[in-house]
Amino acid sequence: MRIFVNLLKKILLLFAISVLTACSGIKVEEYAATPPDLNLKTFFNGNLRAYGMLQNRTGRVTRRFVADIFATWDGENGRLVEEFHFDDEEVQHRTWLISHQGNGVYVGTADDVLGEATGRASGMAFHWQYDLLVPWKDNEIAVELDDWLFLVDEEHLLNKTTLTKFGFKVGDLTLVIEKL
Repeated sequence: MRIFVNLLKKILLLFAISVLTACSGIKVEEYAATPPDLNLKTFFNGNLRAYGMLQNRTGRVTRRFVADIFATWDGENGRLVEEFHFDDEEVQHRTWLISHQGNGVYVGTADDVLGEATGRASGMAFHWQYDLLVPWKDNEIAVELDDWLFLVDEEHLLNKTTLTKFGFKVGDLTLVIEKL
């Protein structure tokens, strides 16, 4: 019963976050007074696991995945090594190099990120944006990601990302990340 109640709470929180992030013009600073504070260097440290799904523009779930993440920090510079296992047996790898610029501002790079990801943490939230190369048929295409992370508690984080191409929504990515 306790597991069911906890799962229901997480689903309701995810729904509330989805409603909040669906509204245009939300600024991460609006979460400044919303605890618990998300410190990327604290949460993304050590072993983590993510469970997620990708939805197309109509909302249909097209892929599910589990990802193992190993994160370390050296001062203001972090490294996140990710390994994604998709339900169609595809495996993807990504290594993020992230740098804290001060005042909650972060920049990040990865091999499949075009340029830099830029973002800001405030209160329980972190918002960043970047262009990502994703596999498409026998090629790759660049999509823009509007990525929101919300700290639920010290061990759980919710991530909701909208993917667009030429300003049109092409999908959503939703995942839960837990510290192991």
